[in-house]
Amino acid sequence: MEDCCREAAKLGIQGFDLIGPNEWPILKKYGLTPSMYPPGPGGTIPDALNRKENHERLEKSLHAAIDEAAQNGVPNIITFSGNRKGMADAEGADNCVAFLNRVKAHAEDKGVNICMELLNSKVNHKDYMFDHMPWGVEVMKRVNSPRVKILYDIYHAQIMDGDIVRTIRDNIQWIGHFHTGGNPGRHDIDDSQELNYHFVAQAIADLGFTGFMSHEYSPAPGHDPIPTLAKAIEICTV
Repeated sequence: MEDCCREAAKLGIQGFDLIGPNEWPILKKYGLTPSMYPPGPGGTIPDALNRKENHERLEKSLHAAIDEAAQNGVPNIITFSGNRKGMADAEGADNCVAFLNRVKAHAEDKGVNICMELLNSKVNHKDYMFDHMPWGVEVMKRVNSPRVKILYDIYHAQIMDGDIVRTIRDNIQWIGHFHTGGNPGRHDIDDSQELNYHFVAQAIADLGFTGFMSHEYSPAPGHDPIPTLAKAIEICTV
């Protein structure tokens, strides 16, 4: 982690997603923000907010994480819908709204964003409920909090819905964080894959977004990760 942070700082990176509290001091040593609290307090990908039986446990853990995040300058906490497991999307949405309404005031008071991630159910996360943007937007509208947002993972969204820039423009008020990744394969975000990330980044910047765009991809086989990351930063600099 020390080596990663040193290289990140040289490249001008501002933060690291999904790094746990034990390593926050290393990030801060290099001027980096722990930009997204890792999974756990907000559930796991298959088992999270859409099931009422999880609510009491997750409410306790999320309240604790909100306090810890606020005390340490961590702006975001990740959460998930959970898998369907036979549940109708409407019921899952009702359950997610009910849960988020229970914790939103605490997040608002502490200035921490709770970010529910959109994931694809076609390639990587079969049966995941929040696999199309309209479902998540409806949940956000019903919760209607400045501190409850969508983690819009562009890689996953491209697989499920496409139409990335229009979707971002139409829904930017509900988005709190972005992830990138080349499609297909979740490799380099350069011209070896199907999305024009410079155009996407320009669209996001034009909307006045001030949060994080985090690069969540694996360099293609044989590609050196540091030059690959430097290229990703260049592509997304507007």
